[in-house]
Amino acid sequence: MFREFFARCAIGFFILACTMLEAREIKSSITGLLDWEKMRIDAELSVDIAAAGIRLPSGRMQAEEALFSRYFDGVRPFILSIRLDSATVIRDLVEAGEIPPELVDTLARQADRTYPSYSFNFHTISSRYVIDLKNISSKLVRHKKDAKMLHVINPLPSAADYTGIIIIAEDTLPVHGRESSAELVPCLFPKIWDTEMNLIYDKNMTSPNRDASFAMVHYTGIDGIVQDTPSGLSEDLQKIVGDKPLRIIARGIFGINPTDPIIEREDALIILSSEKNKRLLKEGRIAFIVKAAALSEDLEKHETNFILR
Repeated sequence: MFREFFARCAIGFFILACTMLEAREIKSSITGLLDWEKMRIDAELSVDIAAAGIRLPSGRMQAEEALFSRYFDGVRPFILSIRLDSATVIRDLVEAGEIPPELVDTLARQADRTYPSYSFNFHTISSRYVIDLKNISSKLVRHKKDAKMLHVINPLPSAADYTGIIIIAEDTLPVHGRESSAELVPCLFPKIWDTEMNLIYDKNMTSPNRDASFAMVHYTGIDGIVQDTPSGLSEDLQKIVGDKPLRIIARGIFGINPTDPIIEREDALIILSSEKNKRLLKEGRIAFIVKAAALSEDLEKHETNFILR
């Protein structure tokens, strides 16, 4: 009789302990870096397993489940905040119904992930994730045929052919339509304008069949064009623009956010007067040189409390 009583007590205490564990709040945090040069988001997600009463090694599976359960809620704000152009972030498209919310999770699901690791005192479990921005941009460029570029009535007869295009926008530049200046900031789909405010390049002009490893524009710093190589370019940059690129100095910036460089009309004519040079834009063989500080952005750290189920 006493044995049965103690057995029932033990079961009751076990159920109570499990209930208390399930009801305990656990803290998770995620930090992120948006790297425009590498075109990716680097994120690290951590969960405080010690506060949840999870003990290793017996609680290893439970710790990993707690970590993975926080990934989508943690990384979703990072993806939604990515600048698409001078006026839009991904969140705007979701709220306007132009893309389904499920697409954001699909993009998050394509991330590369490291195996979970534990802090030295085993109080937290963490994992790192890399989200490729080129996967995101390819999902948002949905045209079947590229738009025609501006027709030039009097093309330059002697326009040379180049292997790529580099627009140097490292300096602070005047903002068109405002009495102010700014530094160019990266986005997924920048536009290029000439000094007469003709649209030279936008995402609809890119070829839907271009190399998937190429973004619409490659961003890098000034070091990329002052290398001790025959072309003067870094190896990574030369893969994009070749060894004989057209170098252009930006004369201004346009946009609600300063994402779009303005180039001289004469430079625009060099591009538009040659079918081969226009094809460079369609294929994404273009790079913007920006300030080193603009190449990476710290994403806002998110901390949340959740209930472990």
